[in-house]
Amino acid sequence: MTSHQSTQTMKPATAAKKLGVYLEATPTEFREGAVSRAELNELQANPPQWLQDLRRDGPHPRPVVAAKLGVSIAGLARGGVTEPLTTEQIEALKQESPEWLVRERATQAEVRKEAARIKRKNTERTG
Repeated sequence: MTSHQSTQTMKPATAAKKLGVYLEATPTEFREGAVSRAELNELQANPPQWLQDLRRDGPHPRPVVAAKLGVSIAGLARGGVTEPLTTEQIEALKQESPEWLVRERATQAEVRKEAARIKRKNTERTG
């Protein structure tokens, strides 16, 4: 009996998500083909210029925008940010510091503080 290993592939959208890039900004050949696990690993280990540029300059997908701004994805939506943003646009928002961003950052800080408190409480209980 011989073992036959099939190549695992994923949709470009899944690969883009794993790479932390906005799918629509990737090259056509990336968007139109399946990506194997080996190809994804290679892209992560040795990112080509287009991937380096996207990660540095954007446009960035919402999870990346939210992380760079220090808010949740829901907070982005509440602030009216529904489109991908470039690094330059994110930096401009940070400088501008609109009220919604200040409020959402405070909310996110409270959520993190509460999560840490619960984790400590659970650790004390089991430890």
